[in-house]
Amino acid sequence: MILAAGRGERMRPLTDARPKPLLEVQGKPLMQWPMEALADGGFTELVVNTAWLGEQIAGHFGARPVLGAHGAVSIAYSDEGRDFGGALETAGGIVRALPLLGEVFWVAAGDVFAPGFAFRQQAVDRFAASGKLAHLWLVPNPAHNPKGDFGLSAEGLALNTAAERYTFSTIGLYRRALFAPPWCDIPAGNAGGLKAPLAPILRAAMDNGHVSAELHTGPWTDVGTPERLSQLNTPR
Repeated sequence: MILAAGRGERMRPLTDARPKPLLEVQGKPLMQWPMEALADGGFTELVVNTAWLGEQIAGHFGARPVLGAHGAVSIAYSDEGRDFGGALETAGGIVRALPLLGEVFWVAAGDVFAPGFAFRQQAVDRFAASGKLAHLWLVPNPAHNPKGDFGLSAEGLALNTAAERYTFSTIGLYRRALFAPPWCDIPAGNAGGLKAPLAPILRAAMDNGHVSAELHTGPWTDVGTPERLSQLNTPR
């Protein structure tokens, strides 16, 4: 699943007429980078949630785009803007899309640039066998998030509280059971359009030892401001 429903308030005025995931980084839409990486790993059935100017995303990619040498992917859209008038936040959007997702699935944000990240089947197999509810990739803290989000134990568990914390990259593997009671009370499909953040669900599962994690040290940018976008597009 590619998360692409946000308004991109901090990117204004760039996002006043274009959804943030379609802003270009090094010649292609920002969200196309994780789409291509997923295709390279053999993951060609994608779900994209949309809201703000979501029709532009569907119009750009369609249902079965060919991503150059990366091959074709199929896309099912979860249009939160059409159905509910706006984005449902991360957990709300994932639960809305659950009928389109498998037992285990990737989630990546369409506004994060991580060109070296590899989506591998081995990671899926390892996670599926682990019994954990989620596996997160953490990154060293950027300047805009110096305190980080989650800790990482020596045994590879994500920690709600820790002396040393890292930033959540937004890339993760999830099991459907994380989005059901006791962790999440929103019915699958989220027919009511309830908004819900992901962090409280993850933190509750972490406190019970159900979330694993690892550190990703490759290039990674949360493209959250026009300045960061400009830096990525400046030749070096």
